[in-house]
Amino acid sequence: MPIHIFAQVVFDGVSAVPFGWTVAKVVPCLVALYLLKWFFNGAVNGSERNMHSKVVMVTGGTSGIGADVVKGLASRGAQIILLTQQPLTDPFFVDYIMDLRTQCNNELITAEHVDLTSLHSIRKFATKWVDNAPPRRLDMIILCANTRTPTGGKATTTEDGLESTWGLNYMANFHLLSILSPALRAQPPDRDVRIIFGACSSYMGGTFPDFDSASSGKSKSKSKKHTESVPKPTAFTPGQVYATSKLALMTFAMAFQKHLSNYARPDKQPMNSRVIIVDPGWSRTPGMQRFLTFGSLWGLVLYLFMWPLWWLVLKSSDQGAQTFLYAAMEEQYGRGDGGYYLKECRKTTFMRPEIEDEAIQKKLWEVSESTVQALEKEGAMRRAIEKKEEERAKAKEESAKKKAEANGKAKEKSAAASTKGAPKEQKSK
Repeated sequence: MPIHIFAQVVFDGVSAVPFGWTVAKVVPCLVALYLLKWFFNGAVNGSERNMHSKVVMVTGGTSGIGADVVKGLASRGAQIILLTQQPLTDPFFVDYIMDLRTQCNNELITAEHVDLTSLHSIRKFATKWVDNAPPRRLDMIILCANTRTPTGGKATTTEDGLESTWGLNYMANFHLLSILSPALRAQPPDRDVRIIFGACSSYMGGTFPDFDSASSGKSKSKSKKHTESVPKPTAFTPGQVYATSKLALMTFAMAFQKHLSNYARPDKQPMNSRVIIVDPGWSRTPGMQRFLTFGSLWGLVLYLFMWPLWWLVLKSSDQGAQTFLYAAMEEQYGRGDGGYYLKECRKTTFMRPEIEDEAIQKKLWEVSESTVQALEKEGAMRRAIEKKEEERAKAKEESAKKKAEANGKAKEKSAAASTKGAPKEQKSK
């Protein structure tokens, strides 16, 4: 049939075929649309690896790209440990875990309660993990947790006083890995250990502050919760803070690779932990939707109106997860010095030289470490005060209860005495 139509077009012209000119106009458009969609979908992971018995710790693994990364690894047999802010007894979360186990045919999917906006919560979990003897197996850490304040939104802070975007995107990861570092270094030399950081191309717009002035600022006043020592822009702009948080995270990732590589193992074997930075590209994740809608109802209406465009130029969360899966399973990244930067399932180079600058890496680490120490100290003092207040309130409540019981007993005694005296009065009459 196609041969006959083609022959008729050749000998009699396009007009000889019914709707010939319409088809001639529509087909190139459909082909162009298909090619555009194929281009924007990005690369697909072509690597496979036996993930059975591998223990993978994941942050941000319940939504967006992180959820698809978890599904991809769990379906291949990996043991998943989700770090989640949600209470583990939440019935909706319990159903989510049960459904995930059924979908992936994998019962080795568990969760731990860790609030990444709380330095104290991170320390409680990480310290418990590190203090285990013998050291617990840990093959991979995937850091997908991410947040961004919508354009035009106001700055919010964590319970420790950090700006939310900076606190979750950078400080939480710094604090978590700083404590888990001994657990990574304690893994056997034949184990392929990977730490995968989720990055974003917006890091190119990030700016580092003057670390020297930031470090000196924290000694001027303790009443400002040491926010002077936090590297962030002076004027709050959501996009700038987000870009800086990603730039800092990538810089810390390279510094953390050197931190691991410089460790001298007791068995004299080379370090087997490698850092991989992944840029998944622009995807239709909840975070991206929040960004495009400006966090407003009118923005949501505009987003729905422009949905065909977003469908065309943005990846799905599954397509965004492909480079993460590639980083987790590609054999070549289990060798070498680490510190790889991947985009579209291939290795690429950084566009900002600060990321590989050892002086900046050292200053960022020192400032971040001193900030965490200061904030944790203040948090401990605050919790101690709150605990004392709770104890005082409890003691006051107990004393009031005892006093009420004593008054009740006294009333009962007086009532009993009055009832005994009543018959005597009747006899005297």
